[in-house]
Amino acid sequence: MSDRLEQFYGKQDDPVRTCLLNMRELILAHDPHITEALKYGMPFFLYRKKMFCYLWTRKESGQPYFGVVEGQRLFHPALIQEDRVRMKIFLLDPAKQIPVRTITTILQEAITIYTSGQVRIR
Repeated sequence: MSDRLEQFYGKQDDPVRTCLLNMRELILAHDPHITEALKYGMPFFLYRKKMFCYLWTRKESGQPYFGVVEGQRLFHPALIQEDRVRMKIFLLDPAKQIPVRTITTILQEAITIYTSGQVRIR
C-alpha cells in the first residue's frame, strides 16, 4: 500500500477505518486483475487498469460506502444511484459485519461488464 493510501486510511476513525480496510482486502482478493491507486484523494480500484470501484465516506454523516464506477449498468437492488449519472453506491454500516456475499456478487457483476466488452479494457 502506498504512503498516500496509508494516510487516507490512517486519518479515518474506527470503526470506519476498520470497515474500509476490510472492504479493501475483500476487493483486492476478489480478482487478481484488481489493483489499487489513490485517485481524487480516495482509494480507487482498477480492473485491468480501468477505473472500477472506490471507497469513500459521506461528507455530512461520515458513513462509509463502496462505489461502482459503471454502476448505471448494474441493477443490483442493494446499489443506489442518488444524483449520480454513472456511478452507484453501496452504503456500509461500520457497526455491522460487511455483507460479503452481496459485495462479492456486485463485484462479479461489475467484472462481467468489463469482460463482456461493454467497457473497453486493454
